[in-house]
Amino acid sequence: MADTVNLSEFFDEHGDSLELEHLNRDISLDREIGSEELNRPGLELVGHWDFFKANRLQIIGNKEFAFLNSQSAEEIRTMIDRLFRFDVPGVIFANGLDPSEMVTELAMKYEIPLLQSQLMATELMAKLNEILVSLLAPNTTWHGSMVDVYGIGVLFTGRSGIGKSEVALDLVERGHRLVADDVVQIRKEGTQVLIGSGHEIVQSHVEVRGVGIVDVRRMFGIRSVRAQKRLEVVVELVEWEEGKNYHQLGIEDQYTEVLGVDIPYVKLPIFPGKNITVISEVIALNHLLKIYGEYPAKEFHSQLMDKLKEKASLREYLRRDHE
Repeated sequence: MADTVNLSEFFDEHGDSLELEHLNRDISLDREIGSEELNRPGLELVGHWDFFKANRLQIIGNKEFAFLNSQSAEEIRTMIDRLFRFDVPGVIFANGLDPSEMVTELAMKYEIPLLQSQLMATELMAKLNEILVSLLAPNTTWHGSMVDVYGIGVLFTGRSGIGKSEVALDLVERGHRLVADDVVQIRKEGTQVLIGSGHEIVQSHVEVRGVGIVDVRRMFGIRSVRAQKRLEVVVELVEWEEGKNYHQLGIEDQYTEVLGVDIPYVKLPIFPGKNITVISEVIALNHLLKIYGEYPAKEFHSQLMDKLKEKASLREYLRRDHE
């Protein structure tokens, strides 16, 4: 999980989409944003500082700007001086608003970056928050291959060399979409949503032992890959062990925890001749049925129990029939 976002890197990456301009270029942008939350310092400007969070970007919109302009020069200096003394990561003036000379002077004194955006304050904050939530989201890296199978994000794990990449490649050949191979980056968005993606350097590439690195996008076309996908099922490939009791009926769902989120989990034993690709498709389709409230295994078990009860009742009736 990234604890902070560097303002300079953020500006280089997202400045154009947010229509940002660095106003006081003599002040370095090499500062850290410590929260995805933003602040419009309306309450602070009128003297309420008890709950002020200095690690947030400060947004000045029309309301804050109009309030400042209604104050005397001395009052403005006092308000802005106190705001800048908190060493905030930066101040963005929305709606194309221009800071006054006094504000620019105080920013120079405290080395606070001033930026300007042509976007309206509400639109700017919505876009900023979306980007910062993604950048500051908890994240982890898993060794495996991830494929979009019938719209379900399936992550294949298992020991090195067990065949994860081969399964992914076979699924792509059958029309499914590769998300990542070997290194899968997973980030948490919200409370229960996990998003998987590949590293930008190796994205769309798969390592096939004995062949080498192949480019899936070039070989199978642009529709064979996707940049990211919600993680919905984890499938662990393991070697078949004779005599071991594996999950058969599937009545009870199994889960594994990823970044504090319980993800449906399947341990899939493999051996030569077993069609893992087709089984993977079945796992994805079965998960789709569960999303729509259908549980085939539980329904089968319920019907089986009802049938057994009927037979037991019939046997008991016949046992007591002495005519």
